[in-house]
Amino acid sequence: MKIGAIIVAAGRGERAGGGIPKQFRKLAGRSVLARSYQALAAHPALTAIVLVTHPHDTARLDAVDEELGLVTRRVVGGATRSDSVRAGLAALSDAGVDAVMIHDAARPFLSHALIDRLADALATHSAVIPVMPVTDALMRLDASGEILEAVDRETLGAAQTPQAFHLDTICQAHDQAAGQAFADDAAVIRAAGGTVFSVPGESGNYKLTRPEDFQRAEAELMSTAITVTGQGFDVHRLEPADTMWLCGVALHEGLGLVGHSDADAGLHAVTDAVLGCAGAGDIGQHFPPSDPQWRGAASDKFLLHALDLLAKAGGEAVHVDVTLICERPKVGQYRAAMQARLAELMELPMARVNIKATTTEKLGFTGRGEGLAAQAIVTARMT
Repeated sequence: MKIGAIIVAAGRGERAGGGIPKQFRKLAGRSVLARSYQALAAHPALTAIVLVTHPHDTARLDAVDEELGLVTRRVVGGATRSDSVRAGLAALSDAGVDAVMIHDAARPFLSHALIDRLADALATHSAVIPVMPVTDALMRLDASGEILEAVDRETLGAAQTPQAFHLDTICQAHDQAAGQAFADDAAVIRAAGGTVFSVPGESGNYKLTRPEDFQRAEAELMSTAITVTGQGFDVHRLEPADTMWLCGVALHEGLGLVGHSDADAGLHAVTDAVLGCAGAGDIGQHFPPSDPQWRGAASDKFLLHALDLLAKAGGEAVHVDVTLICERPKVGQYRAAMQARLAELMELPMARVNIKATTTEKLGFTGRGEGLAAQAIVTARMT
C-alpha cells in the first residue's frame, strides 16, 4: 500500500503567542513545521507529502524549504480545517497513493513507531487514529464553572494526529461533508456513517497550542542536546589597497588582503569553524577558488551557507571566538563594528561574539607585516 501525507499548516495559532503562526516558530533553532515535515519524510512508508498552507505565508514557507533543503509541495487551504484537508486530498489525487495520513503541523514530535502502528492498521481498517487514554479525573461544568457531575474516563480517549485513511474512504466522506466544518477527520468519517478504529497514541506526540507547550518542548529538546565545537584558520597576504574586508567590516588603512573572493580572513575562519560543527568539510569544498563565480564574492555569503548547513544538520551556533593575528593594520578601532556585524550574521547576542587581536612579536610572516591570519572557534548546540 502506497501512503501519502497531508500536513495541515494553514492555521494562525494565535493562542501560542510568539507573534507569528506557531508552525513557523523555532524550537532549538528549527521551525515547528520543518520538524513535523522531517518526522514524516524520514519514514519509508510515506511516498508523497503535501503542505496545506495559508496564502499569506509564502515567504515563511520558502524559509522552511531552505531549512529542509528541498522544495515542498504546497496547496492553499480553505476557510476551515475541513476545507483545507479537502484541498490537500485534491493535491494528492495524482500522487498514486492508496492511503493518506493527515497530520497537524503543530505536532512535531511524532515517532516512526507511531507511523508504523498506523500503517499496519491500514491493512485491516479503512480509518484509524492514534488515541491517548485520559488519566485525569473528568468533570462536566456549567457556564459558571460549577461542577455538575463526574465523567467516566474509562470510555474516553484523546485523539491525536496523524490520522490514517484509505484514500477513497476519506475522499468520499469529505465529499459528503462539503460545506460543513469538523474538528478532525475522524469526525468526518463518522458523519458519513463510517467506522474509525484506534491505535495507541504517544504522550510525546502532543500539540503545541499555548506558550507553556513551547516552553515544555524547548526544555525537552535542550535536555537531549549535545554541544560541539569547530575550529577554523585562514591566512591571506597583504597588499596596498584602498579597502580591506575583515570580519565583515570595511577597513580603510591603505592595505588589502589578496584572495579569490574578498579575502576576509576573519569570516573565512568562522565559516570553516561552523562547517566543522556541521561535519560538512571545509570552505574550499563548498567555494573552490578555482570557480570564477566566487571571484570578489562577499564572504558573508560563505558564512550564511555554512550556517544553513549547520541548521540542516540539527545545529545552532551559540558562541564564536575570533583571534586576528597581525602587526598591521591595527584593528582595535574596528573591533566593536566587527563584533556587531558577526553577531548580526550569526543571529547571536553581542555577548556571545568575541573578537581578539594579537601579534607574533615581529616573528614570522605576520611579524614582518607580509600577511594576516585569523583563527576561530564556534560552539554549537545539536538537537
